[in-house]
Amino acid sequence: MSTSTTKITDYSRFISPRSARRAPSAIRSLAPLMSLPGMISLGGGNPNPAMFPYVGLSFQLRSGESITVPETELAQALQYSPTNGIPPLVKWLRDLQISEHSPPFAGDFDVCVGNGSQDVLTKAFDMLLSEGDTLLCESPAYVGSLAYLRPIGCKFSDVPSDAEGLIPDALENVLANWNDCATRPRVLYTVPIGGNPTGCSTTVERKKRIYKIAQKYNIIILEDDPYYYLQFGKKRAASYFSMDLDQRVLRFDSFSKILSAGVRVGWVTGPKLLVERIALHSQSSILHASGVSQLLVWKVLQHWGLDGFRAHTQDVSAFYEEKGIAFLRSAEHHLKGLAEWVQPNAGMFVWIKLLGIDDSASLIKQKAVEKKVLLVPGFEFFPNPKTTPYVRASFSTATAEEIDIALARLAEIIREEQK
Repeated sequence: MSTSTTKITDYSRFISPRSARRAPSAIRSLAPLMSLPGMISLGGGNPNPAMFPYVGLSFQLRSGESITVPETELAQALQYSPTNGIPPLVKWLRDLQISEHSPPFAGDFDVCVGNGSQDVLTKAFDMLLSEGDTLLCESPAYVGSLAYLRPIGCKFSDVPSDAEGLIPDALENVLANWNDCATRPRVLYTVPIGGNPTGCSTTVERKKRIYKIAQKYNIIILEDDPYYYLQFGKKRAASYFSMDLDQRVLRFDSFSKILSAGVRVGWVTGPKLLVERIALHSQSSILHASGVSQLLVWKVLQHWGLDGFRAHTQDVSAFYEEKGIAFLRSAEHHLKGLAEWVQPNAGMFVWIKLLGIDDSASLIKQKAVEKKVLLVPGFEFFPNPKTTPYVRASFSTATAEEIDIALARLAEIIREEQK
């Protein structure tokens, strides 16, 4: 097989039958027409804004600055809005992606905002996978995605990862030795930065190799990257989206870790024809993401500008890096000789291998809980069930003192189990 260098124009082989049947909403299709000069709308179902009790909104930032939203902008956010997102936010996100990633097809991609990136991610799964299809999935993998994928009946082809992320040779081996080309996986799902649960990131060199493999076997890459802005240090690694010569990457970003988890605003970026399918799904499920949440995000981003946003994300990544250092310091003190781990370079997780223990499940779900320590047993993160000595720890919210106490308790549990 030769490596493709031509932009994909026909995505039909990737689209599931259910997604292919989605059609534009008859009512949502009227929205662009309602703004035409002289248009009188008797077709839409918009409630009359005169009956909305909200006429003003202001909020204060942690810096002490206050932002007041003009009544006209608030009124627009309170009403039904375009499925892809409120226009000024969508434009800001497009500009961000171009500035941050410099995608090869800078003018030829689309953005769709969702109720968190999980919303648009799961719609991408529905678009690309049918029952019985096989998904290339890094192993271990994000448990939230696995929880959604298992009930839709897809199969998993595990691609192992290590301290440098997804292993290209393992991916190539899976695809090269697939028995039937007709059933060979068409989609790769990966969390490439600060992986959940491992805390590890796929190196740029590996990403380049993986992208070439995706070209060779005509694979769509789902780049789920909620920890992208939590990379430790001042330089962020190149994304798959930045390498996407063929338009085979759907990128998922989130404000949950850098602005607010509860605001529930994330977005997908990628080929217009694929993002359009995701938007069609949203038209019939949520209509659009919360207008008020989008407005809160947009006004902060407008206030900061790109430089201010980047300065904020540097503060956030530095905060988590410091917490990670505190975690590793306590781990070295309490767990040395009892466990092994890899130092994370992004995110908020550490993947710990308990030595002398084959199965961490009951130890973590029962004994650790009894000693008032919450961790997640490693078996939860494997696409195909397996027994494992690993556990996932998060250092995001506990104080340095609490982390130290928790790891001391974990060490005590391991010693008791090894007796």
